[in-house]
Amino acid sequence: MARSCSLPLSHKIQNSFVPSLCISKASPAFPMRTSTPFPSRFLTHTCFKSKSTTLSVSAAGASFTWDDVLRISQPESLPDDPSDISVFFQKVKICNRGSEKQSEFLPFVIEDQIVGYLHNGFAQNLRRFKDVFIFPRDDSYGGPIGAHVTLHPMLGKPEDRTGAVGDVVKCLGEELIPGIRNELYPVTSSFGSRVFFSLERAAAPYFGIKAYGVQMNGYVERDRQKLLWIGKRSQGKATYPGMLDHLVAGGLPHGISCGENLVKECEEEAGIPISIANEAIPVGAVSYMDIDGYRYKRDVLFCYDLKLPESFKPENQDGEVDSFKLIPARHVANVIRRTQFFKPNCSLVIIDFLFRHGYMKPEHFGYLDLLQSLRSGDCS
Repeated sequence: MARSCSLPLSHKIQNSFVPSLCISKASPAFPMRTSTPFPSRFLTHTCFKSKSTTLSVSAAGASFTWDDVLRISQPESLPDDPSDISVFFQKVKICNRGSEKQSEFLPFVIEDQIVGYLHNGFAQNLRRFKDVFIFPRDDSYGGPIGAHVTLHPMLGKPEDRTGAVGDVVKCLGEELIPGIRNELYPVTSSFGSRVFFSLERAAAPYFGIKAYGVQMNGYVERDRQKLLWIGKRSQGKATYPGMLDHLVAGGLPHGISCGENLVKECEEEAGIPISIANEAIPVGAVSYMDIDGYRYKRDVLFCYDLKLPESFKPENQDGEVDSFKLIPARHVANVIRRTQFFKPNCSLVIIDFLFRHGYMKPEHFGYLDLLQSLRSGDCS
């Protein structure tokens, strides 16, 4: 059946994350989605003001330079107490917003499995596609209004579902789902389980599906200290242009394993040859759940460490990274403490690195709370 694209757009989506250099004082703690309470006593106010430069980070791009990063990272630039890890809770909170709005989302169900969540407002745009989406009224899946969203029973095969939902995404277009990449993510109830169909990557948060990625800490050891290779994203990137990032990171598309994807990203993003990339060690995962308007991100990031030879110099191959800089891990921690220069979820992975390599100690107040908070999302 032909599907008309002449839909009245019910809402404009506000989907940009606009970080600022100064972190405002945190509001009272919001409840986490796991048993771990978010420790509001650790949320603090932090602001770095450069004497010589006005630094800013916005959706249009970041205006800071490597000189700014290096200056801010120096221990003597601000009187931080290295044992005070309270500011790191703010970085976790930035990735875990909007839990109080979960009641605005309808379960997205395929074959009796909840695979996602759609905002009731966004779902209104799908009701006219009656040959693709149906809205049964029952409360068996915990929907806020006794309803859930599912696909038409005629769409029984994964390839049929992929094609039909893909057509709808194209019809909704950039105005409702900006940044379409023509890259497919698997739709599944948990990692490694059956794939019900594949969905355009840009649409993933609007359908609230679980999304997975790989992020790698590339580091060098010198004089008994660790230095991290940090990338600065291209200003041409659709998301977080000009912000700091890992040496290697990428979403996990349909049909490729984590290890294979990491090797591919190593070559594309940093020019790391396969012989070196294969030495990367999987070290765990971080997770978060973030609600922003109609978007519900339920992400799990698989973390890797790769010890690199001092002679190695990364070179971007795909145009997505502007440049790289090798910075002592302690100084990277200072950048995270004092700014919002990093793409938000990168901070979680680097904080995890700081735990695993002994930069965080059990004697630091809030140690266990912070450790648990790195997996605030559904890690399944």
